[in-house]
Amino acid sequence: MSRTLDQIKAPIEQELAVFETKFRQSMKSSVSLLDTIMTYIVKRKGKQMRPMFVLFTAKMAGGITESTHRGAALVELLHTATLVHDDVVDDSYQRRGFFSINALWKNKIAVLVGDYLLSRGLLLAVNNKDFRLLEIVSDSVRKMSEGELLQIEKSRKLNLDEAVYFDIITKKTASLIASCCAIGMASVNTDEDKIERMRLFGEKIGIAFQIKDDLFDYGADDIGKPTGIDIKEKKLTLPLIYALNHAPGNVKRDMIYIIKNQNTNTRKVKEVVDFVYKSGGIEYARDAMNRYKKEALEILSEFEDNTARTSLQQLVEYVIERRK
Repeated sequence: MSRTLDQIKAPIEQELAVFETKFRQSMKSSVSLLDTIMTYIVKRKGKQMRPMFVLFTAKMAGGITESTHRGAALVELLHTATLVHDDVVDDSYQRRGFFSINALWKNKIAVLVGDYLLSRGLLLAVNNKDFRLLEIVSDSVRKMSEGELLQIEKSRKLNLDEAVYFDIITKKTASLIASCCAIGMASVNTDEDKIERMRLFGEKIGIAFQIKDDLFDYGADDIGKPTGIDIKEKKLTLPLIYALNHAPGNVKRDMIYIIKNQNTNTRKVKEVVDFVYKSGGIEYARDAMNRYKKEALEILSEFEDNTARTSLQQLVEYVIERRK
């Protein structure tokens, strides 16, 4: 039976509370406007999956240390910075059901807040000489930026290459979870092979996580109706790429025309959704997701069997089986 996220995080509830405190402290500012915004950011915290990956990995490999907590805060600071900047780039006024920073305080302040969070992360690592951790997270932020830009470039041309899709999601989504697992290991172990194995474990989970998101857009593995948001935004998801690449030429042309020119027409978007279902795109994506999950669990099985490893396994199951 799959467990809820609250049940999975129960063994590290105290450590997560310590992380929250350290995260809040690392964001503090003497500028009252900044402090107000930082308080607002902390209140909107999500499911805490990133710190959970960091803490469970460290616990599995020997035990959570001060370095682990700093590593978790570092990931969260740099990731939050990228989210604040993303909302500006996307003209997005909501995040997780709350108003975004740019919606409340406008773009100029949002960009500066993102810069501030980035600098706090860098200082947290440098002041504590956590250079290996900083290297891991900086590499992840570089990949995320490249992934976003690659997606913008390819969605303009509607490039239907599956290899390009995997390149985008590996950089854009998977690199962050990969860095969480690598940081968790690097905070308690200097063995580069083990750090790389956990990075790869996180990368595979991140890819599976993104494919799951793709499936949600078609109402698959979910209780909701298809939203077609990805189609409206001309995002190339795995079910769609598979369906288009296995369609007769005339059907493929018609579908691409809808995505390019009629993506705001709800009836036309439903046509694309139905086409993806009939073409076997959903089953293909689900199989790929389960393959990456299996490969990730095989890497995890190389490590010592303990309660933290079991918790990581449960976290993987949650990522794949979640309903939203």
